[in-house]
Order: sequence, then C-alpha cells, then structure tokens
Amino acid sequence: HPRLTAAVAHADEPAVAFVQRQAALHDLAWVIAPESDGLLSAMHEAVGVPRWVGCDARSIRTAASKCATLLALNTCGVPTPLAFLAAPTTPACPRWIVKPDDGAGAVATRVHARRADALADLQQRLATGLSATAEPFVEGEALSISMLAGPGFVQPLAFNEQHVAIDGDGRLHYLGVRPNAIDRRSDPRAIRLHTLALDVQRALAGLRGFVGIDLVWHAERGPVVIEVNPRLTCAYVGLSAALGRNLAEEILLLHSLPEVADGTR
Repeated sequence: HPRLTAAVAHADEPAVAFVQRQAALHDLAWVIAPESDGLLSAMHEAVGVPRWVGCDARSIRTAASKCATLLALNTCGVPTPLAFLAAPTTPACPRWIVKPDDGAGAVATRVHARRADALADLQQRLATGLSATAEPFVEGEALSISMLAGPGFVQPLAFNEQHVAIDGDGRLHYLGVRPNAIDRRSDPRAIRLHTLALDVQRALAGLRGFVGIDLVWHAERGPVVIEVNPRLTCAYVGLSAALGRNLAEEILLLHSLPEVADGTR
C-alpha cells in the first residue's frame, strides 16, 4: 500500500526498545507479541497507556499466566479444567497435560496418560527453573472464539475450529485454525459459545480490542475454557473479508471509547 512504510530496528536494538522508539513517533501502537516471558507486558509498558491499542496491563498479566487465568475464570463461574479436579481419575478426564505457564502456540506442551507422570514432568520442569503448570486434559473438540471487547462491551465475531495433534510421545502440536467454522445461526453450540464470551469478559474486565479464547467442547459439560489470548490470534487473518467488516477500523474505534475509572488500564 502506498501509504504504508516499513520500519527497521537499529543494529543490536532490542525489540522492546524498537517498539518504544516507534510508538513515540505515532499516535497509536497496535503491538502483536506473545505473552511468553512477559514480552507483551513489557511492550505495553514501553508504549504507554495513551498510545496502546489492546488489553490493559492487568488483564495482560493475568492472561499471561495459565494458572492465574483459570483461577480468575473459575472464581467467576466460567468452566475451566479446574472443574475436573474433584474427580481427576474419572472417565470424563483421565489424562493430564503439562505446559509452560506463560507459553503460547502449544510450545513444550505434553499430554500424559497418568496423573503421576504429569506431576513428575511438572516437577522436573520446575526443578530446572522453567515456568510450568499441570492440569486435567479436557477431551473434546478444540475450538476458539474471536471477539471484540471494550469498556462494558463484548461482541463475539467468530467461532473457530482449532487443529491440534498429539504425537506418539504425547507432545501436543498446533496445526492451525479454521476461522468462522461454526455457523452462528444454525449450530446449536453457538448460543453457549456466545454466552461464554460474555462471561470471560466479565471475569477479565480489562480485555480490549481483539481477543481470542481457546476452549474445548466437552461431550458432557460443553465449552471449557483453556486459556485467553489478550492479543491478535491466527484466526484474525482473513476474518474481515469473511465477515464483510473492517475489523481494524472497529478496533481503533473501540480504543477511543472512554474507560471506566477503576484504575485497571
């Protein structure tokens, strides 16, 4: 596009310093970065609240930790894998999963047939200084929700199919997403997914802009939230065209809405 220009970091310039320098030259900064190792939080701090397009600092910190996310959601009654802890050996949830507490994209994620093996994996990771967590592995269809969020506002955009696979060693692999795969008008799951998005927004009130919710549709319990992504996800690609909407423009308009004066942003 003739109105777009590319900016390049200086030699040996750290990513956060580069973003901070560029943000100062622009009215707004919309950063795409993983939560891993606190990177998204560091970007938020470097850009500063007035220019930052996206979730607030507190919701980013919460979503950056899988444990903190599940606790926050569970406290507000949102279904998570924690609901299976009361009976972890029942047929409803016999396997366990171990993953980085701040990971993204199924990196270093492993499924175990026995809880004891999962706990041994967890302890080994923690002993080496790695961030890790273990939880019941929820069996079912891997889905996600793409939504817009703002002050007192949430709008589910698309319900997507996630493609994941588990290899012979139990390692989980993320293979991509099929955006807008579930028809919001005809699929009976759509109503519960819509309600789930509203509940997640209430639990993490600082979610702003484009947000992704990863979940599993359990055969008996329905949607179970696995994690919340406080940023753009792969499902955003091509979604404006599929919906016939300019989502980028809508996200910028959401940024202009006044914040509730609760000190969360």
